[in-house]
Amino acid sequence: MDYDSIFKAAIDKLHEEGRYRVFVDILRTKGNFPNAQCFGGNGPKPITVWCSNDYLAMGQHPSVIEAMELALRDVGAGSGGTRNIGGNTHLHVQLEEELASLHGKESALLFTSGYVSNEAALSTLGKLLPGCVIFSDELNHASMIAGIKNSGCEKRVFRHNDLEHLEELLAAAEPETPKLIAFESVYSMDGDVAPIAEICDLADKYNALTYLDEVHAVGMYGACGGGISERDGVADRLTLIEGTLGKAFGVMGGYITASKTIVDCIRSYAPGFIFTTSLSPVLVAGALASVRHLKASSTERDMQQAAAAQLKAKFRSAGLPVMPSVTHIVPLLVGCPVKAKRISDILLAEYGLYVQPINYPTVPRGTERLRFTPGPHHTAEMMDELTSALVEIWDRLDMQAAA
Repeated sequence: MDYDSIFKAAIDKLHEEGRYRVFVDILRTKGNFPNAQCFGGNGPKPITVWCSNDYLAMGQHPSVIEAMELALRDVGAGSGGTRNIGGNTHLHVQLEEELASLHGKESALLFTSGYVSNEAALSTLGKLLPGCVIFSDELNHASMIAGIKNSGCEKRVFRHNDLEHLEELLAAAEPETPKLIAFESVYSMDGDVAPIAEICDLADKYNALTYLDEVHAVGMYGACGGGISERDGVADRLTLIEGTLGKAFGVMGGYITASKTIVDCIRSYAPGFIFTTSLSPVLVAGALASVRHLKASSTERDMQQAAAAQLKAKFRSAGLPVMPSVTHIVPLLVGCPVKAKRISDILLAEYGLYVQPINYPTVPRGTERLRFTPGPHHTAEMMDELTSALVEIWDRLDMQAAA
């Protein structure tokens, strides 16, 4: 058996399809984001970052950095192991209380990432509910799909945000069957939003639990940053709300919030929690400072929303094929993995503008795109520079303009 040839063939396939991913070597400079340094070739050169999930630049916020520096000095670097072994560092307790409060829930539980929180929570919920059927939106994140698969439950996939299809599937299940509806609030590749209230109505009608992934919305929406469910006043209707600390909150980690009983079950049964070293107190301190800041301040949210609206308008005025989006996500349709990579390469090499191409399996084949996330510190001049560069590249590569 020639093992190396098998692995090489797998990589060659990605190259042939134009889907091979190259990670750019960059270094952000504290207090200067979205400016950064890109390494490689002739050494570091200045670039502007346009695709970070640090949506509000909270990873650069002075209060977050100060909190992390204090924690490092006062507590040290690591947590000492799993929480079962190392104990509950008091910062973890404080952050979980803050997150439960943010979503109006009784309890919260921290994980090392949003992926882990989704996989651990969904797989555990499904295993604890005998005969459970999980109803999953077709565009749910890979971490949710993994959790549902690992639960061992029957799965029913409903068309994206299609309430009629969801109700059809719910109605076909036996009334006594445990049911769980899993969906997201903001779908990050298209920038659209789920009809949360209407899904909760169906859950009430068919006696189903609800699981909402708010990873691309926490910090971004609602008066206190509680996400779309807070903005729409429906957080209390959801069984479980999951979020991340690695996007708008600017640090790292994931979490769930729910009733004390549900959180205790996941704490007690989920291998992804039980057997994983807990987050460093340094990270937890930074996340705690970020959550507290965004609960009190809407400045960053307002600036980010204004920047997203401005960039969408500039793209449309220039005839670029910006996709419809009602959120902070600004996707530009390319429709070909090779061209998406080519545009990204030219932007970085010739213009010092960094945006990653988004290809299959993240998005369906034929819908490859560039995904821009303008933040509170992207200026109008930066947007004009980006728009002009894209127009020139579109013309150079004989790309089709927007209709």
